[in-house]
Amino acid sequence: MATVILAITAVACGIAALVWARSARRLGRVHRRVALERGSAADASVLARSAYRKDVHTTTLYAVLSFSCAALALSRSAGVELMFGLILVPVVVSVLSARDFVRESRLADDRYDIERRAEEVLDQDQLAPQRWAARLAPDVLPTLPGFEIGRVYKAGTGLMAGDFFDVYDLGRGRVAAVIGDVTGHGIEPSITALQAKYLLRVFLRQYRDPGQALEELNDRMSALERLEEFISLCVVVFDTEAGTLRWASAGHPTAWLWHDREVRPLRHTGPLLMLDPHGTFLSRELPLDRGDLLLLYTDGLAEARAGDDQYGEERIGNLLRRDPGIAPDVLCKTLLEAAKDFATRPLDDDVAILALRRL
Repeated sequence: MATVILAITAVACGIAALVWARSARRLGRVHRRVALERGSAADASVLARSAYRKDVHTTTLYAVLSFSCAALALSRSAGVELMFGLILVPVVVSVLSARDFVRESRLADDRYDIERRAEEVLDQDQLAPQRWAARLAPDVLPTLPGFEIGRVYKAGTGLMAGDFFDVYDLGRGRVAAVIGDVTGHGIEPSITALQAKYLLRVFLRQYRDPGQALEELNDRMSALERLEEFISLCVVVFDTEAGTLRWASAGHPTAWLWHDREVRPLRHTGPLLMLDPHGTFLSRELPLDRGDLLLLYTDGLAEARAGDDQYGEERIGNLLRRDPGIAPDVLCKTLLEAAKDFATRPLDDDVAILALRRL
């Protein structure tokens, strides 16, 4: 029985030695390649050499065990037991190499920490634009009694966006809807957009007239002296108690209002923000009835191209004319799809669309 067990053990150890030998051979090739490309002192080369040496050590150990068990199974002479003394060879190697193995394991641990931190940084870099865009163009807008709201935002080719929109309650039956676009791409326009968005909230609560709020915003933003940045922006204030709509637009694309069975353009009433520190911004007022629908968008929608032809503001207004009773969220999605179908190339610029209907 003991002979059978020794024979089985010898075969099993032999198979294990072959498996580890194949692994050692492959790791040996990896080590030589890494050492050739990065030098023998590089961390990657040290780790590859460590893995190779450990596999060679394991292969030797299993080979000695297989040989010793086989010899003991075939012979009962007293000297055969001494074959197990060969196991001392890999044991001695383990003891002598213990310091190197511990050092290399620490290096592997440190390298893992470095790679984990690098992955965390990459994850943050990937999440940052998404979270930033969520501040500028949120997926979920507040529920405002008496209004149905729709929105669509499509990011362009850049990681950071300069388009933004906002809808919020000003109190006493007044609701503000804002949409804007900062020139350029990248982190700087995004920072400017975020500053403009939240400063305007302050000024719209301080001044009832949106034109006056834009003048104050223009003064503050111009003081930043970002000479290559300009902001187009349209702000609309609904007053449900007075039954009016008042808007002011700083060089922004034409907004459209469905009112009294017709679609009316709400054109700009002043220059781009940050273009002239002393710019004048007027406001205009229209009646506001139940069922009226306001449509705001950024220039990425109107500037969708088919060759030299732009989708344009008139096509946007005509789509609203064809179905003025359409739900705001459906209108926003339909407009984006219509622009995509019209364009002969992907929309490179950011597109933001905002629609509100008074119920």
